Amino acid sequence: MAERPAWFDAPPANPSTAMARAVVDELVRGGVTEVIVCPGSRSAALAMAAHAEPGLRVHVHVDERSAAFVALGLARASGRAAAVITTSGSAVANLLPAAVEADHGAIPLVLLTADRPVELRHTGANQTITQPGLLSAAVRWHVDIGAPEDRADAVALWRATVSRALAEAHGFGGRPGPVQVNLGFREPTVPVADDDRYPAATWTHDIAGRGDGLPWTAAAPAPAVADDAVLDELVQAIDRAGHGLVVVGDTTADPAAVCELGAALGWPVVAEGTAPVRLAATARVLATGTHLFAHDEFRELARPDLVLRIGRTSVSSTIDRALGADVPQVGLVAPGQWHDERRAIARLLVGDPTATCRRLAQRCRPVQVSAWRDWWNGADDAVSAAIAGALDGTAGLSEPYVARRVAAAVPAGGALVVAASMPIRDVDRFAATRDGARLHANRGASGIDGQVSTTLGVALASGDTPTVGLLGDLALLHDANGMLLTTRPSGPVVFVAVDNDGGGIFSFLPQAAFTDSFEAVFGTPHGRDFHALARFHGLAYTRAEDVETFRVALDAAVETPGIHLVHVRSDRSDNVAVHRELAAAITGALDTFVDTHDAPA
Repeated sequence: MAERPAWFDAPPANPSTAMARAVVDELVRGGVTEVIVCPGSRSAALAMAAHAEPGLRVHVHVDERSAAFVALGLARASGRAAAVITTSGSAVANLLPAAVEADHGAIPLVLLTADRPVELRHTGANQTITQPGLLSAAVRWHVDIGAPEDRADAVALWRATVSRALAEAHGFGGRPGPVQVNLGFREPTVPVADDDRYPAATWTHDIAGRGDGLPWTAAAPAPAVADDAVLDELVQAIDRAGHGLVVVGDTTADPAAVCELGAALGWPVVAEGTAPVRLAATARVLATGTHLFAHDEFRELARPDLVLRIGRTSVSSTIDRALGADVPQVGLVAPGQWHDERRAIARLLVGDPTATCRRLAQRCRPVQVSAWRDWWNGADDAVSAAIAGALDGTAGLSEPYVARRVAAAVPAGGALVVAASMPIRDVDRFAATRDGARLHANRGASGIDGQVSTTLGVALASGDTPTVGLLGDLALLHDANGMLLTTRPSGPVVFVAVDNDGGGIFSFLPQAAFTDSFEAVFGTPHGRDFHALARFHGLAYTRAEDVETFRVALDAAVETPGIHLVHVRSDRSDNVAVHRELAAAITGALDTFVDTHDAPA
């Protein structure tokens, strides 16, 4: 960065500057390296302090809603809290969508919201709303710090508050998530000693923090390791179970640890579309669970004696319906989580998912041969072959093909960020398992908002490695402002936009039968020109009309730095037909399998 301004090394000129510098310094001491600044006047002191701080990488965004999702992407990919700085008023309300996703997805965020001083609240003063508690439904912790005054004890207040905010964001209270620190500022909010309106706005104290660059208060979450007795009891239940199954959803567990556990148990490992192990499998993982559980005869034959569920399954309703309360189940969850949508799990095992998987694998008697696992693998092979035969040959450019090809095309070390609605469902149903890629999906609240910004945040955290975002047309349009981010990632960023001119997922739902209202309130065709959108934001653009054009464009884009938009047009009616044809082929493959392969006794 450029040389630090002289005011940054001089004693603070006024209380607002003093507080801002202490807060920003404490963020850095607490491990924050990324901050997104949204321009505004009331937050001027914070923005200037962040910009001058050499320990921070500052990104500027004019849209607070998108800025918060950029921070979410950074935090999701890095595992470290990212910060957002906003001005007062409705700017703060725009942080709520990302805070909701971070809450449900356990993503650490620090939301620094500048506020007007308390004497202006409830007076009708301009740009003054009730900011304290505004985000309380979504944040782990929120605090309101009044406007700073020239007092020696203020420094400890500011620094200790930031230390606690970072601890809460990283799960000190049990589960990571967003926090809000609301900071009142009186003018002047820039580093001048006084002005005509505030001649007494002086600061006379030292703002230094702890020695050796340490945080004011170092705090770490309590070690979350399941008790040995609890693990031993589970191992006994595993030994008693003849046929077991591991089902993996969205989890922070290391994919290698999940694979180690599955191998030690001798159980099939079913990974739904949000499971990181889906694209980072170091051993055999089944990608076709949604189809297997949808097949009536197979589901009856494949009923397990015990299921170990790791993380949260949120995409495949067929898996959740099949694993009801009549199926013995143990849920492995991180501290503070409770994933049991159908109230079917008999026991929750709380602990660090990676450590718990590895400790369970060490305690289990290794299973070298498993007819049960082989039978499941055979069914998975049959379904996978049916999908490959339908999509990898001479078939046309369809939405299932795009999802399958994108998941396979992400280079080793790269990241795939999948949007809600149809993209994540197509990844779940049709993408093959593989190794070497990172998978991200905002499935906490499953909204399509913030998808562009989250992808850019993941890309910023990924350095030079490629990031691919798979999203629908409405998700792209909903967060097109995400492209206004001033920082451009150094590596390739590829947005693959499947454009069916509206809400394609509704064509699969009961609403589609009501033709009098469907297009107006569900289909919602937009008719927007994506090439014009790409030109406006300076993106490289390709419109893919066929498989070959798409393949060439995708392969070239993931190797070329810059932001690319690969635009795939799709017809909603044709897409429904393709899905039905695939479902029929898969059903036929499973019919043959269960007729020719006896289930293990």
